[in-house]
Amino acid sequence: MRNYYLHTSNAQQALEAIKKGLPSVRLSTDLNLSEAEFALSDQQLVLDEDNCLSVAELKKIVKKTQRIYRCCDGDMTPLEDRSAGYYKLVPTAGAPLLEISGVKMHISKGTDPFVSASEMAQQAVRPGDKVLDCCSGLGYAAISAHRIGASEVLTIELSPEVMGLRAQNPWSQDLGKEGIVQRQGSSFELIGSMPSISFDAVIHDPPRFSLAGELYSEAFYREIYRVLRGGGRLFHYTGNPHIVNKGSSFVDGVIRRLKAAGFKRVVKVEHLMGVSAQK
Repeated sequence: MRNYYLHTSNAQQALEAIKKGLPSVRLSTDLNLSEAEFALSDQQLVLDEDNCLSVAELKKIVKKTQRIYRCCDGDMTPLEDRSAGYYKLVPTAGAPLLEISGVKMHISKGTDPFVSASEMAQQAVRPGDKVLDCCSGLGYAAISAHRIGASEVLTIELSPEVMGLRAQNPWSQDLGKEGIVQRQGSSFELIGSMPSISFDAVIHDPPRFSLAGELYSEAFYREIYRVLRGGGRLFHYTGNPHIVNKGSSFVDGVIRRLKAAGFKRVVKVEHLMGVSAQK
């Protein structure tokens, strides 16, 4: 049972080819990972014998510019979850990004979500490292850490809705590779049960402060410090710096708390909207 992923861009390609009377069209139906040739017959895009999309269905996809549809076993369903809030995958020119209740959870402007997550991993991870990935989302940073050569990556994600979407995302499939361990739960709670000095690198990509303030606390930073080995590295995504009371920068507050927790060499990494630090 194969999955095909359609969105505004590739549906429009199919419509234009049908309009020109072409016998086939070359498309990516795995969200820009690869391309293949698909037949056009009787004003339909033929993905396989069980999945054929009419002009009307393709036009429906084209209209929904911020949505991805999964075609499988004759059904066409959006990659979204409305059970608790509104979670969805949004198409880009590269890897899809995660959006929660209208808030994009990746750096995507001028880059690709997978590329920016890879750059975050490169800030902290070295070949052979044992890595903790807190608040992993679609798992792009964890996959990047594994590709860098990490010996083991422990990845934690709180939201079952996010884990459900990433299970359907072609770009997240490498999370199933040997050397990557996925856990569902609270990073704030789970880190307390982890042995001291057990990781070489930590990637911390929490939701915004208003949703998970405890993940920006000195108490949590002290736990990260505790589980890191001497010389271990942290990259902490903070998001767009914004002004809080007394005119002090939110990121400056993060830096102060990291230093209070014991970290040194705490440096803003502006193009990645985060902070790097070392134990």
